[in-house]
Amino acid sequence: MTTNPSTIAPLDSTRVAVIEQFGGTITPLDPLGAEVRGIDLSAQDAPPPEVIEALEQEMANRGFLVFKNDTPLEADDFLRASCWWGGKELHSTHGVHPATPKGNRHIFRLSNDQRHGIPGVGPQWHNDGSFNPDTFSHSGYHIIRPAEKGGGTYFAHQGAAYDALPADRQAYWSRLASVNSSSGVVHPVVHEHPISKRKCIWLHLGMTGAVIEKLPDEEAFRLLTADELKRLCHEYNDILNAGLENGYAAEFEYQENDCVFIDNLAVAHRAAPGAHLPAEEQGLRIMHRSTVRGTQDLAPGFGLPLHVDINGPSPLDEGVWQGGGIGFRWEDGIPMQN
Repeated sequence: MTTNPSTIAPLDSTRVAVIEQFGGTITPLDPLGAEVRGIDLSAQDAPPPEVIEALEQEMANRGFLVFKNDTPLEADDFLRASCWWGGKELHSTHGVHPATPKGNRHIFRLSNDQRHGIPGVGPQWHNDGSFNPDTFSHSGYHIIRPAEKGGGTYFAHQGAAYDALPADRQAYWSRLASVNSSSGVVHPVVHEHPISKRKCIWLHLGMTGAVIEKLPDEEAFRLLTADELKRLCHEYNDILNAGLENGYAAEFEYQENDCVFIDNLAVAHRAAPGAHLPAEEQGLRIMHRSTVRGTQDLAPGFGLPLHVDINGPSPLDEGVWQGGGIGFRWEDGIPMQN
């Protein structure tokens, strides 16, 4: 892996001015993300379109925005603010925990105590909604109760991670497409972000059932073997983890009333280990997640279909072809709950 300086863009002064004119402030976080203050997520009316656009552009470039709130945010307000972004409507595919306020189907309630929420979710690097053709454009994370001893979320900038790959791996990964192990949806391993126009990497380390390679200089395809897919998953895991040292990934630790919105095509995320430690050891942690409808299909190139029957016979020669809710196990014993 290379150790080039981070390529995450600084805040744009013109967009900062638009946000400040509305009465808000935006401050870069180190090394990615930005903190927003002075914009009321509980307001019935959304900010003007130019403010939303400025915020969404910064989210695309820096990965995520943290809205700091002095008072608790109601669930309905959180969900309404989630619809400021992307497809501007909720797209919810998760189960509903019994402790979810009013049984709202748009709230995915997570906790390190199964009495309060669903435990153990997202231990490996992933993007939300990889089983959908369009994926989710954005996700929201509203901390209801941060654990006393911490337990946040790791975020990694997938454009900067692509830049950190050696040139030969960039070329190789750009010929790959992943197949979701649950739905059979096919996504490119390298895509162009619709807003930032950066090349970004994309692979779900808990829900990939196959990877198809477009052969160089041939109109033909093959499946990665088990050894090749293990190598790819380890490389993907390693390049995102390397961002923690090389300035394009970080652990974000939630504070009371924080509301984080992520650009789901710009950053991968995974739960920090402390997020899954028992409440008796770490303190009780409760979080609400929202997911927003995508704006376009994350479609593979090279004429590949957007969907294949991952539970049927392989359409190609020998290689990994594994259906089921849990994907290819690329390392023995690792937790892969999604």
